[in-house]
Parts: sequence; structure tokens; C-alpha cells
Amino acid sequence: MSCCSAPPFHVGDGLGWGTEVMFICLNDECSLYVNGWQHISEQYAHTASYRWMVLPGEKSGTPLMVGSKDAFTGCIIDPEKVMQKDPRYIAEQKALTALDSCLAQGNLEPVLTLLLDEAASMVGREKACDLLTELNDVRCLDPLRNHVFANEALKNRVNLAIGRILKANFKKECPHCAEIIKAHAKFCMHCKQAVE
Repeated sequence: MSCCSAPPFHVGDGLGWGTEVMFICLNDECSLYVNGWQHISEQYAHTASYRWMVLPGEKSGTPLMVGSKDAFTGCIIDPEKVMQKDPRYIAEQKALTALDSCLAQGNLEPVLTLLLDEAASMVGREKACDLLTELNDVRCLDPLRNHVFANEALKNRVNLAIGRILKANFKKECPHCAEIIKAHAKFCMHCKQAVE
């Protein structure tokens, strides 16, 4: 499947495709493409064929009518080049590079950038999670507690790291209001509830 820029208008309704790119099979030996010429000629008396198309985020594709052998061959794009212009991707790459020096600099930012980016690579996010305990910075607690992790295993690793950070700083979370309090506190100074 080749990544191609989508045409500005949808032939059927004129409203567009709802995406800037689409994935199209440009294999001239594909049976759909080879047999499509005869099918369309017999059924509709036109010269055209079909290419297989899948839109981003969809699991199944659909045939797309093409009027010539060259259709879509001039609009192939390199997904890597597109990614390199994406602000989210740029921030992820910058954070990955900064992981190597974040401990020496006491810099929590690249770790949080990766952990809070659900689209970042899992390898980078796991490496960032491993650095949480070593950084031992309680400022990570609120952003991480307020984030909804899609990956349950990563969420559990983050929770373990948070537990170690709290213990290392002689703190705990109030079970009633989730504020950070001293580990030996009997009452929460924020919500005034009794804590164990």
C-alpha cells in the first residue's frame, strides 16, 4: 500500500474524503486492478479499473475506481517526511533525545512529554517511566494522576513509580481528596478527613 495525498473532492458527493492522505495499492499485477478493466468495460462501457484503498484509522478498505494506469502514481508521499513536520512528532523526538541527559540536569520535562503523549512510541514511554523514580520529583504527580493512560501496563508502571517517589519523600496521597500529605499524618491538612 502506498501513502498518497487524497484528491480535494470526492467523486461521489463532492464533500471530500475527510483526510489528507489515503493508502492505495498501486500494484499493477493486483487481481482487482487487472480484472477491473474488463469488468467496467462490460458493465458500464467505460475505460477504467479499480485500486484497493484504505483510509487512515480504518481496518477495512474499499475499491476505488481509477480512470487510467497513472492515477495516483503522481501523488505518492513519504509518511516519514510528513511526520517530520508534525509538531507532536517533533516534540517526541526532542524529548527522546533529552532523556539521556535529564537525570544529570534534573529535567522532568522530557519524561512527562513522553508519558503524557499517547501517540509516542511505547519504548520511549517505558524508558521515561523508568527514569521517574530516579528523578524523584514530586511535581510529576499531578500531571500523571490527571492523565488517562490507554495502556494498562504502562499505567501500572507509572503508579509503581509514583508510589516509590512518595515513599522516598516521606509522603502519601490522601485517600479522600488525593492531595499529597506527610506519610505519618493522621488527618489530611486539605480535607480534614482522618487518614490511615
